[in-house]
Amino acid sequence: MVDFQMAKDYHIDDLIQIMELLRAPGGCPWDRAQTHQSIRANMLEEAYEAADAIDSMDMDNLKEELGDVLLQVVFHARMAQEAGAFTFDDVVDGICKKLVYRHPHVFGTASAGDPEGALSAWDAQKRAEKGQRTTADAMDSVARALPALTRAAKLQGKAAKAGFDWRDISPAMDKLSEELEEFQAAVREDSNVEEELGDLLFAAVKVGRFAGVDGETALQKACEKFIRRFRAVERLAEGPLDGLDVPALEALWRRAKEEA
Repeated sequence: MVDFQMAKDYHIDDLIQIMELLRAPGGCPWDRAQTHQSIRANMLEEAYEAADAIDSMDMDNLKEELGDVLLQVVFHARMAQEAGAFTFDDVVDGICKKLVYRHPHVFGTASAGDPEGALSAWDAQKRAEKGQRTTADAMDSVARALPALTRAAKLQGKAAKAGFDWRDISPAMDKLSEELEEFQAAVREDSNVEEELGDLLFAAVKVGRFAGVDGETALQKACEKFIRRFRAVERLAEGPLDGLDVPALEALWRRAKEEA
């Protein structure tokens, strides 16, 4: 049994101590065996679960999921401290300094009268802080671990701020049609299919930006719609789908679309 005082309510210092005890000799074998790499996926999973709670407006679940995200931060900070890299206090110090530096309209003499102005000030401070001399430098800093549609939108947004963009949606629609034709040709020729599909998706994100639609959100909603309709297909089929031919499956899908 470790030396730990149970309490009715806990605070951040308690969480840090609990993680230290879990990682210490005599602690939890699983926690002691983990590395930054081994729990990398956990960080992403917990963030997505928190996002799900936000989307569903479930405050009780959000409270729990934010705790899980915080645990990941404390876990990584503890491993870093053991390696002599940094501590949890260093993490807190760093984010506080970043918030102060990137809000000159709050903590300095700059001004920002609306959310767009505040975001511009943030971006300008960020580029100065990171020594990003060009827009390409700023693009290169966009996390590669982001979902691809989200990353594409961020890259396109940075290009647009630099003036590299069309003025309306029409050329973007034309580009989407062009990329579709090139993808179709690639499929026919069985050449560069992956590259052309990537170009097609990138062009679709561009159209979405002009239409005021986030590609990642749109695709997530399409996934949910597909689940609803597939569930209806299974119900309407009243039996295994693998015994039906394509026309029968298409007929079921049309009926499912009418329902959902």
